[in-house]
Amino acid sequence: MSASAEAEDRILRLWTPLILRLVLLAAVVVLLTGLVLVAVKDPAAYVAHFRRAQQLPSVVDREPWSALLERALHGKPHDVLTLGLMLLTLVPLVRVAFCFLLFLTTRDWPFVLFTAYVLTGLVLGTVLGRIG
Repeated sequence: MSASAEAEDRILRLWTPLILRLVLLAAVVVLLTGLVLVAVKDPAAYVAHFRRAQQLPSVVDREPWSALLERALHGKPHDVLTLGLMLLTLVPLVRVAFCFLLFLTTRDWPFVLFTAYVLTGLVLGTVLGRIG
């Protein structure tokens, strides 16, 4: 095995799981914080929000992410939970983006093309999911 192949293997075995665990840990911490805030601030608010959402024809709420982040930083439980779920969806995106950069640095062109294709699909799915 060549030195570059050993370095690539070490990066894949060491850094990929570490990055994924860090993103997952961040999502879990944010979600647990949101659950604690729901339990402490107003446990009935979640049920009331759910009941209102059931009565609406569409639950889609179009507002900027900055507003969500601002309310989450002010401790609004629903927004903290939403932010945690958004972080959780980043786990596969971060994994593919990391592999794309790794294959790009090693100039492994078939894998660069494959991961670019998958990464494009994930980003488009995220953007289109946000748009409509």
